[in-house]
Amino acid sequence: MKQGIHPRYNKVMVHCTTCGNEFEAGSTRKELRVDTCSKCHPFYTGKQKHGAVAGRVDRFNKKYGFNSDNKE
Repeated sequence: MKQGIHPRYNKVMVHCTTCGNEFEAGSTRKELRVDTCSKCHPFYTGKQKHGAVAGRVDRFNKKYGFNSDNKE
């Protein structure tokens, strides 16, 4: 590799704009701001809704009264 052409990899503080959490990470940037972090993201906090999103076929069957139980 050529010397002097690669950006420096430094430890920086990452700021979460949603909850205000700050933590240290490595980056080539001087400062990082993120919208959500592991402290406030619904997946990590357990507040994520696990409802199965109905697909097009499911919506069609529901709209026109078809069931998976009916084998007609």
